[in-house]
Amino acid sequence: MKARYIRVSTGNQNTGRQLQKSHPNEKLYIDIISGATPFSQRLEGKKMLEDIEAGLIDYISVHSIDRLGRNLFDILTTLELLNEKKIVLKVDNLGIESLVNGKPNSAFKLIISVIGNIAEMERDSLLERQREGIAIAKAKGIYKGREKGSKETDEQVLDKYKEVVKYLKKGQSLRDTAKLCHVSLGTVQKVKQILNKKN
Repeated sequence: MKARYIRVSTGNQNTGRQLQKSHPNEKLYIDIISGATPFSQRLEGKKMLEDIEAGLIDYISVHSIDRLGRNLFDILTTLELLNEKKIVLKVDNLGIESLVNGKPNSAFKLIISVIGNIAEMERDSLLERQREGIAIAKAKGIYKGREKGSKETDEQVLDKYKEVVKYLKKGQSLRDTAKLCHVSLGTVQKVKQILNKKN
């Protein structure tokens, strides 16, 4: 069976670009999580690995290699696991596959190492710029980050996630609600807990 793995960092990001080359017969796994989180610790990533162990999947597509991770070690660890299980990984934007006639594609691993390194450097650079921006804003007295210890009220959370509330009240599962609303499973669980308190 073929599968497609999709990852976005936040619920505000669109998955359309990653779905451009999808096929109707592919099983979709969609994570809304930071690329810094190891693949095996992601909700859908973990589920996909379990399906691989169960022999349900033999071919996986991703839009780009950074969907698997921003950390080169994690990317290569995931790739090694897929190779061991004889799972073909297709990277759409590179147009290459990890296995050729059941054997590891040496060109694939070389390209992935280079791209994975670049993705890691980009992430480190982004975090450094973010830290510098916050430091400058603090120095100017205009930093608008959340105050330490500040917390949204239950009403503010429910108001912020009206769509989540709507689907939960319709009886949708937590996982389906997270996918439909493009939010994390943790957010849906938080809303559910608030609703349970109010009932």
